[in-house]
Amino acid sequence: MLTKRRFRYLILCLFPAMAAQAQTFTGYHTSQYAGIHAVPFNPALAAGTRYKWDVNIIGADVKAGNTYYSFMKSSLFSTQEKMVRNVDYIPDTNATRRQYGWGSGEIMLPSVLFSIDERQSFAFTWRVRGSANAGGVETSVANFFSLSYPNPRFFNRNIASKYAAGNGHVWNEFGFSYARVIKDEGDHRWKAGVTLKYLGGQAAAYTSVRDASFTFNSRELADINSARVYYAYNEELDEITDNDWQSAYNPFQNPGIGADIGIVYEWRPDNDGFGSMHEGGPDWNPDADTWKARFAASVVDIGGIKYRKAPASANIDMTANNVLVRSLNKQRGESLRRYATRMATMFTPMENEDTYYMNLPTSLNLMGDYNFNGRFFLSASATVALTGGEKDDNKTSALTQLTITPRYEARSLGLYLPISVNRYGQADAGFALRAGPLVIGSASLFSTLARQMINHADVFVALRIVPIRLGKWSWDKGSDGTYRKRRNQTGCPDL
Repeated sequence: MLTKRRFRYLILCLFPAMAAQAQTFTGYHTSQYAGIHAVPFNPALAAGTRYKWDVNIIGADVKAGNTYYSFMKSSLFSTQEKMVRNVDYIPDTNATRRQYGWGSGEIMLPSVLFSIDERQSFAFTWRVRGSANAGGVETSVANFFSLSYPNPRFFNRNIASKYAAGNGHVWNEFGFSYARVIKDEGDHRWKAGVTLKYLGGQAAAYTSVRDASFTFNSRELADINSARVYYAYNEELDEITDNDWQSAYNPFQNPGIGADIGIVYEWRPDNDGFGSMHEGGPDWNPDADTWKARFAASVVDIGGIKYRKAPASANIDMTANNVLVRSLNKQRGESLRRYATRMATMFTPMENEDTYYMNLPTSLNLMGDYNFNGRFFLSASATVALTGGEKDDNKTSALTQLTITPRYEARSLGLYLPISVNRYGQADAGFALRAGPLVIGSASLFSTLARQMINHADVFVALRIVPIRLGKWSWDKGSDGTYRKRRNQTGCPDL
């Protein structure tokens, strides 16, 4: 059984490490009205925007999920102390695949996008981010530890796992973006953008187990035939007392460098050589979305942060016979530091360095978008993780995901219906709303409402300052919204 206290503790521990998986603001992120919220997906989307400026006041995006446990929605919010297996939650005991879990999220603090002119823009983003991953565990091993551990029916049976790992990373990020139109000829427009990031590492931890093989002889004794274990966390975490995480926040500690780079192509078959044909209207740049189709690619979260290991970090060889089972468990009241130190003294130490480099969850983002009539659009976007695999423990990774989003767009209203599937085959349908300065949604809203049991969920919300037209004092200089390229053109178009 899982106790409610243990489950809530797990969620609370995971929450600070949430912030970078897959697509942020899923469904809404490909909108031409996304503005500053589109920059993390592809910095080139900042060029040629609809508005002179766009300001995010506060925003948040949180995701979490796993492949092994499914929970009754009612049990997650009940007051009962214990959660009963096969009643409140069901483990996927018959799966033949490996099992995984993940959590991600971010808080976007005051950020701004400013259009220098119709061709180029600058953006500043301030985000507190994090990412957590765990998995690679064979289902047989997951069953061993989750089904009434230690379960006598698993005694005297060899349990083996080639690889299992877990990691988490929380960091502060100041992003400085520049994007511009690099080519605009006839029906074709190209944009490019780059974001340089100053990173401040807050917390980073990892653990991995390689080539593990063990046998429980009884409830008291076990033979560990082989197991190499690697674990580390940054030294600042030892300074946190009474779970006072807020006092530990320092945006300039553990500095690192990161980058995003992107490109966008727009097909504009109605271009007649005179620029925009839009007269009037409230937008500073009404030519911004006169494309019929656009395609984009970006690589984001390049880079990482170097940390000093806490003294309790270690690499150990756990091979041993007749090990007391209770000594392997974290004891009541025992701190993580004391537990990690005790494990290192119980088994054979291996070579260990004083520092480690935690990679960001680097990913490739792809997008295609089709404009039906200026109000209805259809987009497809994909995030492909580039830091997965078993080679490097010092990393977090994005969640590979494909999303298709029909949407309706107006100046002050946007409706989005994202339909997505991730690398684990979990399919979702969601909804997002842009109403003036408010953006709110969930890529799994309809799926979560329709299912009795869930194993993943997400939600996002943002509050922004929407540009307001101020007559002759507007950014159009009283031109009634006419695009300057059209205003200033006096010659004939090129033939």
